[in-house]
Amino acid sequence: QVQLVESGGGLVQAGGSLRLSCAASGRTFSLYSMGWFRQAPGKEREFVSATSRNGGSTAYADSVKGRFTISRDNAKNTVILQMNSLKPEDTAVYYCAASPTIAPTITPTQAVVYRYWGQGTQVTVSS
Repeated sequence: QVQLVESGGGLVQAGGSLRLSCAASGRTFSLYSMGWFRQAPGKEREFVSATSRNGGSTAYADSVKGRFTISRDNAKNTVILQMNSLKPEDTAVYYCAASPTIAPTITPTQAVVYRYWGQGTQVTVSS
């Protein structure tokens, strides 16, 4: 069982930055690939970024490549999403998720494979 708690959301102007954090409970954090997803009002949840169990592999949605950076600290059971050059279209509730994976380098992009989810944190980017 893994419990995830996101923090760091808020209101920011276009072009600004936010740093989202996800704290995970449990002693097996390093056995999970970690991902960030987001859901805007009236839209489906979409993949944002993922990192492998060892942090050595990462994946990004095309819409955030070059602007967002995902990282993890297995010693602190934490995954970070650094978001720069934010745009109004980045406005959404952002969710942290954990996917149990065998291979240490997998970066899942499909929500269906993520077993545990946080409660979400709101990010609002004003124009």
